Amino acid sequence: MNCSRSCGSTNIPFPFGFEPGCYATRRFQLNCASNRTLIGRPPVKYEVTNISLDDGLLYVNKLSEFEDANMNYLSIYYGGSGYFGQQLVYGLDKSDLSEEFGVWRWSAANLTCENAKNDSAYACRSANSECIGVTHGKLYIGYRCKCSPGFEGNPYVQNGCTDIDECLIPNNCNGACYNLKGSFRCCPHATSFDPVGKQCTPDKRQNLILGVSTGIGSGFGVLALALGAIVLVRRLKRGAQRKIRRAFFRKNKGLLLEQLISSTSESVTHSTRIFSLEELEKATNDFDPTRVLGHGGHGTVYKGILSDQRVVAIKKSKMVEQSEIDQFVNEVSILSQIIHRNVVKLFGCCLESEVPLLVYEFISNGTLHDLLHGDPGAKCLLTWDDRIRVALEAAGALAYLHSSAAMPIFHRDVKSANILLDENFTTKVSDFGASRSISIDQTHVVTIVQGTFGYLDPEYYYTGQLTEKSDVYSFGVILVELLTRKKPIFLNSLGEQQNLCHYFLGRLKDEAVMDVIDSQVVEEANQSGIDEIASVAAMCLRTRGGQRPKMKEVELRLQLLRARRRPCRTREQELRRDGDTKPLLSTPVKPRSTSVAMAKNVELGVVADNPPSRTLTRCYSMEQEMAASSEFPR
Repeated sequence: MNCSRSCGSTNIPFPFGFEPGCYATRRFQLNCASNRTLIGRPPVKYEVTNISLDDGLLYVNKLSEFEDANMNYLSIYYGGSGYFGQQLVYGLDKSDLSEEFGVWRWSAANLTCENAKNDSAYACRSANSECIGVTHGKLYIGYRCKCSPGFEGNPYVQNGCTDIDECLIPNNCNGACYNLKGSFRCCPHATSFDPVGKQCTPDKRQNLILGVSTGIGSGFGVLALALGAIVLVRRLKRGAQRKIRRAFFRKNKGLLLEQLISSTSESVTHSTRIFSLEELEKATNDFDPTRVLGHGGHGTVYKGILSDQRVVAIKKSKMVEQSEIDQFVNEVSILSQIIHRNVVKLFGCCLESEVPLLVYEFISNGTLHDLLHGDPGAKCLLTWDDRIRVALEAAGALAYLHSSAAMPIFHRDVKSANILLDENFTTKVSDFGASRSISIDQTHVVTIVQGTFGYLDPEYYYTGQLTEKSDVYSFGVILVELLTRKKPIFLNSLGEQQNLCHYFLGRLKDEAVMDVIDSQVVEEANQSGIDEIASVAAMCLRTRGGQRPKMKEVELRLQLLRARRRPCRTREQELRRDGDTKPLLSTPVKPRSTSVAMAKNVELGVVADNPPSRTLTRCYSMEQEMAASSEFPR
């Protein structure tokens, strides 16, 4: 069919056209009048000045009324009310039509590319074309066609997209250019294009051999240089690492610690040693964050497995100042002197890193703080008897530090987070970074105030004088935690922060202490036991340190309370348990209900009266309990 493809100077490509059969559909029909291409949108007529297939744009000028009156046009409006489903240009509002000239965006059909490809009237006829969506702002108005990259022409015509010869483009290739269908290949000098392999190859075989030989020779040379450099770098690195580790060793007062460990008795230090950094990195998988057990006041604790399969806790100090190094040395110094079943055991330390490391025994059940305050709504794993035992063991450890160690030691950071529990819920006092040891003839030492808010002795806070009674005050806070299961600083019913000790002492003064006791304690304990612990806690929390009991006295009171909780055993039970142990005879006294009467009975060593054929029970006095407990190792 003979179709006109121009009107005046305007080229009219398919799918547009003038004559029937020369356009894709009627909405692409134009009119040529007086060498001007016209399109109508009644009541206004426009002149088409350019049609862009690549960009999908129609450039138009609005005709004047004079021109409008003297020119015919073919309206693309047809079908009555169905026009809006047939219009050529989508997404135009009234403001677009009022312009003297403008650019209209057009599409082949109001379909998505996915739907259009399945339509028999799919407009992209050329094999080397592709479908793209057309939008006006956020409005999707249909699809149009475009030649694929490397091709040009009309995508709406069969075989309309033809290959572009990129080699004809100036300065497009710095070498030998070979045109391919839809692309091209630029081969460097001294190479040629292989149409089978579609790659650039050397012009001659000898060039390839020469290149391979040169490459192999250069490769061996580079490999030799690389191996030599690697060996040299490793040696230099090892030497530098040794120097750095020696520097850290001196900075971390390694010589002092070596002397300290070697000077203490062999019974204490037979398992204490200085570890290498490499050994601890291997134990913690290079201090993997997943191995972190917790963050203490003086460092981060990691779980590690030594080469002998011992599971340990490795404390990495977070020091940045000399004072932090002094605290590390202080902790090693103190722990190297202590051997007690209720104090965490020190296996050794490492001084080859920027921050020194301590290696402890691993305590599996976490801290007393976590057990008491982990989930307030759940029942605590510690029964009343467990709480008394934990308090007794912690008191025993602190009493040992204050009076039984080679040199008196004040912990200075006693809190529930520093009381660990092993798999049997045995108490282990830990974190001696802030502790101070003093000479045997000293009663106190003046220091910079350290500790944890809520546990801090007010007298120590105001005077700076650290005494053993400072630890007693902090231990009193722990007793109140065990009774109430509240944190030292807790939120009251009004949502305000409140000091637990002040609140507890106030309720005790008002004789309403049972209002703050943990419900589990109320269920499991008797009134006299609660009164006794509350009394001991109140004595420990006295404002003046001189009025507080010593830790040894606190330990005795707790032992007395625990002795009351133990069921008495008959003579036959004792003989079965102890063999030939003789019973302790005492005057029968009827037990009383108050805690004072019970304390008096135990102090006197009394037991219940029995008939003539009776078997004697074994209820010890406080002194007898102390004598019996002294047989067990600390």
